[in-house]
Amino acid sequence: MTDPLAAEARRLRVEEQLSVAEIRARLGIGRDRVYTLLRGVPPPERTRRPRARDDDRAEAVRLRAAGRSVNQIAEQLGVAKSTAYQWVRHLPLDPDEATAERRRAHSKAMTDARWSAYRESRDAAQAAEHARAAGAVGGLGERDLLLLGAAIYWCEGAKSKPWRRPVTVQFVNSDPGLLALFLRFLDVCGVDRAVPTYRVSIHESADAEAAVRWWAQRLRLPADRFRRTVLKRHNPTTVRRNTGDTYHGCLVITVPRSRALYWRIEGMISELFRIADEDRAQEGDP
Repeated sequence: MTDPLAAEARRLRVEEQLSVAEIRARLGIGRDRVYTLLRGVPPPERTRRPRARDDDRAEAVRLRAAGRSVNQIAEQLGVAKSTAYQWVRHLPLDPDEATAERRRAHSKAMTDARWSAYRESRDAAQAAEHARAAGAVGGLGERDLLLLGAAIYWCEGAKSKPWRRPVTVQFVNSDPGLLALFLRFLDVCGVDRAVPTYRVSIHESADAEAAVRWWAQRLRLPADRFRRTVLKRHNPTTVRRNTGDTYHGCLVITVPRSRALYWRIEGMISELFRIADEDRAQEGDP
């Protein structure tokens, strides 16, 4: 159904060159209704907002071509740095790549010089803290290895669920240090390294065979206990950072016929939890 005011609204726009606000006042209708009635009718030239900063924008482009930085342009034109950047971001500071490279190298040198003292101080403090912490560890006895192994398994290993009671001890990780600790735990529990099976899980773009050799050598594992490698499919939309010579995938350690071992881990974790709750109760927590 055609709005009875449509023809009049269009006439006011085309013939009298009125603005939306003026048409609203003349017809006594709302803004949304006016916009609906005028759909497809261009506004009169006099109602267009002038681009007051066109001259400043052109001057910014000229200054950029002359080699001025965004900060210098913003200061000279009296505008925000973000505004100046928006005006000239399509223009490189130096069309000459060699000059641009020299500028980048100079900027990096200045930044490194500014932060070098802080970084040296930070690195020294980190090394000192590492040394103090390492000294507090001392040696690892059988009890230490049992508690450590049970704790890291409870964080990273397969666990029994109410809907899946049978459990095989299986530990998955990409950190060789953590995996070495777990293997020491198995040693203390009487599980020789020739008993578990090992499987590498790695991205399909990596060298799977090299990864198997690396894990076997790094953790001193029997090569004949490795099972077929699991290859992860490549997703082109994912930005992967775990690439290169340092990427070896994850290692899956599976201990066959390990129900009793799993119960042993459960028992140790349960006791650790009980002690923690007991300590909390003694401190007066509700």
